[in-house]
Amino acid sequence: MSPKPLEPLARKLVKGVIVAELLGVFGAYALYLGMNHSQDFRSTMNRRFPSVLEVYYQSNEWAGVHGIRESDRKAWSANQD
Repeated sequence: MSPKPLEPLARKLVKGVIVAELLGVFGAYALYLGMNHSQDFRSTMNRRFPSVLEVYYQSNEWAGVHGIRESDRKAWSANQD
């Protein structure tokens, strides 16, 4: 029998997938924190990636945090006047 030559490659691939997933999770958390702490950042996200901001609003509403969307719209409409 030949030694298992694919085993080291498989381990490297699994480690790479785990690292990529962790980077994705931490990146999403950093994005959430940025949107959670800064209304200006949410305004930028509204202009550039409105679907991401919508997910932020929905996740907060599902968690029971209401009023962020309304306060943002109120502040942004006041800035336009």
